[in-house]
Amino acid sequence: MLNETYTTHQISRRSFLATTGAFTIGVAFGAIETIDTARAAAPFAPNAWVTIGEDGIVTIVAPMVEMGQGVRTSLPLIIAEDLDADWSKVRVSETPDNDQVYGNPLFKILFGSEQLSTVGSFSVTGYYEKLRLTGAQARKILIANAATAWNVPAEELTTEPGMVVHAKSNRKISYGDIAKTATVPNPLPEVTKADLKPAAQFRLIGHDVGRVDVPLKVNGTAQYGIDTQVPGMLYASVLFPQVQYEKAEQIDDAAAKAVKGVVKIVTLPSGVAVIAETIDAAMKGKSLLKVTWSKSTPAQTYDDDRVLQDYRAIAADWNQTGVDMIKVGDADGAIKGAAKVLAADYFSDHVSHVCMEPLNCTVRVDNGVIDIWSGNQSPSTMKILGMIVGKTTPDKVHIHTALLGGGFGRRSDGDDLVMALILALNVPGKPVKMIWSREDDIRNDKLRPLTAQHVEVGLDADNNVVGWRQRIVNESYFARIMPPDVFAKVKADIVSGGGGEMSYGVANHRVEWVRSARGIDVGAWRGIAAGYTKFAIETMVDELAALKKMDPVAYRMEMLKGDPRAANVVQRVADMSNYKTKRDNGRAVGIAYSDALHSHTAVAAEVSVDTKTGQIKVHHLWAAVDAGLAVQPKNISAQITSAMTFGLGAALVEQLPIKNGVMQATNFDGYPVLRMSDMPPMEVAVISTSDQPTGIGEAGVPAVAPAIANAVADLTGKRLRHLPMTPDRVKQSLG
Repeated sequence: MLNETYTTHQISRRSFLATTGAFTIGVAFGAIETIDTARAAAPFAPNAWVTIGEDGIVTIVAPMVEMGQGVRTSLPLIIAEDLDADWSKVRVSETPDNDQVYGNPLFKILFGSEQLSTVGSFSVTGYYEKLRLTGAQARKILIANAATAWNVPAEELTTEPGMVVHAKSNRKISYGDIAKTATVPNPLPEVTKADLKPAAQFRLIGHDVGRVDVPLKVNGTAQYGIDTQVPGMLYASVLFPQVQYEKAEQIDDAAAKAVKGVVKIVTLPSGVAVIAETIDAAMKGKSLLKVTWSKSTPAQTYDDDRVLQDYRAIAADWNQTGVDMIKVGDADGAIKGAAKVLAADYFSDHVSHVCMEPLNCTVRVDNGVIDIWSGNQSPSTMKILGMIVGKTTPDKVHIHTALLGGGFGRRSDGDDLVMALILALNVPGKPVKMIWSREDDIRNDKLRPLTAQHVEVGLDADNNVVGWRQRIVNESYFARIMPPDVFAKVKADIVSGGGGEMSYGVANHRVEWVRSARGIDVGAWRGIAAGYTKFAIETMVDELAALKKMDPVAYRMEMLKGDPRAANVVQRVADMSNYKTKRDNGRAVGIAYSDALHSHTAVAAEVSVDTKTGQIKVHHLWAAVDAGLAVQPKNISAQITSAMTFGLGAALVEQLPIKNGVMQATNFDGYPVLRMSDMPPMEVAVISTSDQPTGIGEAGVPAVAPAIANAVADLTGKRLRHLPMTPDRVKQSLG
């Protein structure tokens, strides 16, 4: 059943008829019965989301961007459920760029306007009810048309996959045959939650189907941004400064211009581009550029070790002004009056996105019309940037979104689009395809923020928690992407300073975030702030259990007694990992819990430590997740496995040091990532409930690192508080 507190979205004629009839794919379909009347003049589109061909093919719009998380399957499937479509005859359209029609309702709740942005694991969470109502409305229109044709009351009609059924007369008619003569009523029929199927009748939701994107990826026909081919296309390669945003002061481009095929050299706000007839010529021209760069940005003095120590001091100083992210009760007063205070500092290094597909973008500017082809996470953002840079109106900017070879937050920025559009404006009428090298991609990344945290927990004489306060210090993502006046009003940043929410029964709880800008751009990275805030919370919880002389799982169960769903995943993962069975092979199991994305996720990690080398080895990972109603359980399991892989890399090896503003690695020879041989077996239990679906794509990240750290503490008695937990840091903690 749906959560009764969830906003019901009203279906308006304007929003669903703003675009219709745009997508139809023909596949033969044998009709059981036809309506013997004149044929409709155009494909039948009961609303902007659904088009039904005369052959029975149902084409459904997939509003969110596919980057491996399965939304091109799960979102159309939600519509198909209440439409009662035959899934074998469903086809999925490309991602649109019309946010007024297809925007995510959750963005309106959070930010005031619906957007097409695939971020924050908001897809199923934001669209679930709206898409179900959409499917139910289209089904109601099909039934009404069949009732008119048969001259029977609509109340006597039901549906089965792809068919309208009249049991009294033993008649059936396919959706395709209805589409031949169907009309769309004006006004559209109203649809409420009362029109939705009960869960017991679900044929698709909760029942795994094959993902629609997988066959294309397997046979090699899947089209990513980097696969874009447009007639007459030119190519561009960009030479960037080692320190972000420095400018070219002197350029010697004579040798580059002499390369056969080079068309033009363009100076960018921070970079010099070579436009050429082939990618080889563009890259060769780039290699021959000689550029003297400015040394004027604040990043010139950025050293991550020094900045982290500055952040540590700021985090511990509650007299410095910050922004309250969470304030429940009086944590300050409770800690001041506590019998004892347990305090600790936590640190996390910069982490890069290193998407498998480096950033790229193709742009054509022709007669005032801007066409943009890219694998991006936010068509809404790309359209706005296209309007600003192109100095034009929305109707003149067209976003063509391809599959993404990795996103994780990086492909929501659009800095690649801005550069490619500037280049296209320099060669009007010619499409320009800009491709970054791996080195370009890392050097210009918007990294996960370098972060320091200070946690203080007030305890009574029996070591019960009376107050908890946590301070987070880092650079802001929102401050970079928002206009200054907007950020001045918003102040808080859930991407950089979020994740401090707590399901544990703590009456006095305060989380404060402090922005400390040092000249290095940061961005959203899979799991966002919860990736480091939950590390601090969950390792501290284990310390509190030790003070109480309680088993960490039993302690969590006690602290979570007010949240049965949270307690359930902790108990489930403990059972999965045989947590109570102590290992006698130099291994231990650590547990951690996360309520990030409003989902309940618990992780268990079986770990060993080589005390001589400091090397941590993870032998097994288990996870239990309750994200409400599981639309596609196997896909949820796949996403949790993927996210745990991310969490494992960030926990053990991934870090990108910066010295004097220069990133110390620009490829995989210097930026470590886990190899296949490093990956432990993983098991995931998906717990489907009747609650509203919540976030999944990033939910598996936050609990991995603290589960590992808690296992290490069990083995060694030492608490690790700095991510990643490298061998050197482990040896240092062991003394």
